[in-house]
Amino acid sequence: MPESTRREFLKATAVAGAAVTLGEFSLGTTRAAVLPAPASVASSGAGGIPPAPSWIDKPMRWAQLTLVEDDPGKFDLQFWLDYFKRTRSDAVCLSGGGCVAYYPTKIPYHHRSAWLENRDVLGELITGCRKLGMVVIARTDPHATYDDVEAAHPDWIHVTAEGQRRRHWASPEMWVTCALGPYNFDFMTDVKRELASRYKIDGIFINRWDGSGQCYCEHCRKNFREASGLDLPRTNNPQDPARRAYILWRQDRLFVLWRKWDDAVRAINPDSCVIPNGGGGATSSLDMMRIGALAPTLMADRQARRGVMPPWANGRNGKEFRATMGRKPIVGIFSVGLEEPYRWKDSVQNPEEIRSWAIDGIANGLRPWFTKFAGSVNDPRWLKPVEELYVWCHGAERYLRNERPLARVGLMYSQQTAWFHDAADAGDSAEDAGLGWYHALIEARVPFELVHDRLLDAGHLAAFKTLILPNIAALSDAQCGQLRAFVQRGGGLIATSETSLYDEWGVKRKDFGLADLFGASFAGKIEGPMHNAYLRLEHEATPQHPLLRGLEDAPRMVHGVWRVEVTSKEKTGLAPLTLIPSYPDLPMEKVFSRVGKTEIPQVFLNDLNKSNGTNGTYGRVVYFPWDIDRTFWEVLDRDHGRLLANAVAWATNEPAPVTVTGRGVLDVTVWQQANSVTVHLVNLTNPMMMKGPIREVIPITEQKVRVRLPDGLRAKGLRLLVANTSPPYRQTGEWLEVTVPSIAEHEVVAMDV
Repeated sequence: MPESTRREFLKATAVAGAAVTLGEFSLGTTRAAVLPAPASVASSGAGGIPPAPSWIDKPMRWAQLTLVEDDPGKFDLQFWLDYFKRTRSDAVCLSGGGCVAYYPTKIPYHHRSAWLENRDVLGELITGCRKLGMVVIARTDPHATYDDVEAAHPDWIHVTAEGQRRRHWASPEMWVTCALGPYNFDFMTDVKRELASRYKIDGIFINRWDGSGQCYCEHCRKNFREASGLDLPRTNNPQDPARRAYILWRQDRLFVLWRKWDDAVRAINPDSCVIPNGGGGATSSLDMMRIGALAPTLMADRQARRGVMPPWANGRNGKEFRATMGRKPIVGIFSVGLEEPYRWKDSVQNPEEIRSWAIDGIANGLRPWFTKFAGSVNDPRWLKPVEELYVWCHGAERYLRNERPLARVGLMYSQQTAWFHDAADAGDSAEDAGLGWYHALIEARVPFELVHDRLLDAGHLAAFKTLILPNIAALSDAQCGQLRAFVQRGGGLIATSETSLYDEWGVKRKDFGLADLFGASFAGKIEGPMHNAYLRLEHEATPQHPLLRGLEDAPRMVHGVWRVEVTSKEKTGLAPLTLIPSYPDLPMEKVFSRVGKTEIPQVFLNDLNKSNGTNGTYGRVVYFPWDIDRTFWEVLDRDHGRLLANAVAWATNEPAPVTVTGRGVLDVTVWQQANSVTVHLVNLTNPMMMKGPIREVIPITEQKVRVRLPDGLRAKGLRLLVANTSPPYRQTGEWLEVTVPSIAEHEVVAMDV
């Protein structure tokens, strides 16, 4: 590890109670103020962050053909070239090497397909795709190898915590490799050099490159101790100094590897790059802020629904990546097969399910990438729906080249909370609160974007009027200051549960870091799991309060499951929601409230203009000291969804950029392109919305769309891109109104401006 990188790492991983030294550089028990910033990426390779290849923004429709080892002896190469042409695919990812080489490699221990014979299947595919004018990248997979490698280089193999070299879990004749040692750093670098020099491809996509769990091999033990002075952790507790240091050391090691591969490929073809597969939201093990700085493009590899998952989860992928990637092209990989844990890789999904997943990604800014495992087509039912979708995307391309979203609401996700906050005492997973908010905003038809918790400067937040913090427990003092400045500039803020109760390392504070904004202080206890607790709606004390809009006939509603005990910082009168404490739920004869009314507030509404005596300078703040968002995701209580939507309307305090009125569930997004504005309406109204696959498309009826055109623009034409019609519309000032007669799966209101 380069000296500069080690110093950056040590600054970032010094923790209370852990002395970390490097020569004369000693941190003792100092805790760093912030996690590594993008600048540290530049130090992990020579020359800083390289420029994006010239082709990077060209592809809009990707194809992937992942060959299996016996394909060279049986697959129909011309069939795939013809299909790429029919689908108007303009970029392709082809199997290259790593686990199996599909070309006559000259690198020792690089396993050639046993069916390859004298062919160069990769070269034949590349030649055919180049004739179609396609961008071409090669795929490598370094996560598994063979007995000859294990015998010659046993130190290249993943070692378990018990000290045993690890056989592959699915193919026991193979071995799992160590991602952080010489196999990746040396052997796979040679593979990438060979691919780049032999074919002059546009890039290399690396699958399963970041390891298969923590490795305890000799290289990992030695390198971690040299970097941190600690032994590899044996616990997952993020407050263990070794675990905390390992989380960041592993990331830094992988970023160094990424840069090594990228430098090697660019040295051969400067107009190329390496694109590792990885990244995502709060639970991603790699820092999305650093990825966003380094990657010229990225692929969201969440290929289909599994378990209980709504179709909007694919659109969420795009928003998560865009939070740090900005305007860089983001590609959404979707599978034509099932993605359940049982790994039916040769399966085919319903056409309706394939389109539903892909379309929601497209509506949220993802460029589609279909992936097919194996060159044989055992079940052709996926071919037509993908072709039809891609042909439509080709015709609508200029309206899909988005320049910026026009959403005014930002929903934050926090990697540092997921990494360093032990949420067991709050009954929360790292994403449940955010998922609850996401679904509530979908139901309320509120366009929104996701915001990364470490990109809170004025520039990154300039587009937003309101920020939502769904139990963002871990926030540094600096981050709290940035959020405070956002509110002082007029921004609205909504927070729930333990938000800001911990610093960036997950260390508990005595009080919320944002207590002044909340108007509430931590009282020292978190109650839960609560059974049979309720909220009293204080209609008489707070008549016609905007938070209770639509709940006028409700005297009470269910509470959440976990409640943070707080005290009010100042007297502001009775809150719209007050606590009805838990009471027994068995035996049935004992199910009655012991305390029917309290004055314990369960929401804090802080209009800083009023409290500071200003006129329109400050924003509004809403704080729910309980898990309204997490509980909404778990039980989907309609009253909770209404409260969340009302909180957004009150805090934002301005007209939404688009309103859509009509029946059904819609994912609504609004975009600006170079010469147009588009509103995507994705129909999620389906009994299989939460648990696929979708059996049939259920159209919804008339939707009235009212959209505000930005920057004084005026429409000179309007089309519905899916229906391929031009309905009448009316523009009054900056507002345009149009009626969409019906929507099957998707409609795009496209306004030329």
